[in-house]
Amino acid sequence: MSEFPIMDDHMHLQSNGQNVEAVKEFHRAGGTHLIVTHLPHKGYHISKPEDWRAQFDVTVQLAEQARKLTEVTIFVVLGPYPVQLVRMSEHMPLEKGVDIMIAGMDIAADYVNEGKAIALGEIGRPHFPVSKELIEASNGIMKYGMEKAKELRCAVVLHTEGGTHEVCRELAEIANSAGLHLDKVVKHFSGPIIRESENHGLFPSVLASRSNVEKAISQGNRFMLETDYLDDPRRPGAVLGIKTVPKRTKTFLETGLFSEEDVWAIHKDYPEKVYGISIE
Repeated sequence: MSEFPIMDDHMHLQSNGQNVEAVKEFHRAGGTHLIVTHLPHKGYHISKPEDWRAQFDVTVQLAEQARKLTEVTIFVVLGPYPVQLVRMSEHMPLEKGVDIMIAGMDIAADYVNEGKAIALGEIGRPHFPVSKELIEASNGIMKYGMEKAKELRCAVVLHTEGGTHEVCRELAEIANSAGLHLDKVVKHFSGPIIRESENHGLFPSVLASRSNVEKAISQGNRFMLETDYLDDPRRPGAVLGIKTVPKRTKTFLETGLFSEEDVWAIHKDYPEKVYGISIE
């Protein structure tokens, strides 16, 4: 066991993936806490509001199975994945797709209320070029999710295009208009944009490549670390391998790039503040 907690802030489990075995591998590497974030599951289609529950239940069940069969503490994040609006718009009017996405946000909020999830995510907008109409619709759905998060006093985890200064500014403006505190707005798949003067107050969840972490810690320790592990048998180890966060954390502590204070901040203090959870 580690002498300190080590948390991967953003990864996924899939029914046809390694799931429990991946979590065991994470634990053997020294990991103690995981945030399992919803990603659309194969074989499930969203064409009406009730379809979200079947999707979300798979994520909740995979996390619960891993809790029972490993020693890792697991939290769940649920929300309507932004790209699903694009897929729905291909075979139904955009307005109907927006209504279904909004319903997905409401249903995800129910899971947060019930204690089955700790945040709404991944929500946001597509990470690839789409029409102005789709961007505007996605921004409206994202703002609605932020308003729900304010009501729930929970965080949102954002899936968007790359986190440039301009993108961060725009996302912060949407959060401010929704009344959601920026410490509750997690920028998933973040690069090393750590200073609040540059990320406009969003909370960075930094993809834990070596260069990203080196650049991030040179600016401060206000960030969390993630692999965005997909648990996809077609792409083993993507986006980063499940052992990356514990291995990176231990190596950086041993070489002096991380202090013990940094480790506690990244893996306990900030996750507790952002998500309102307890990291033991």
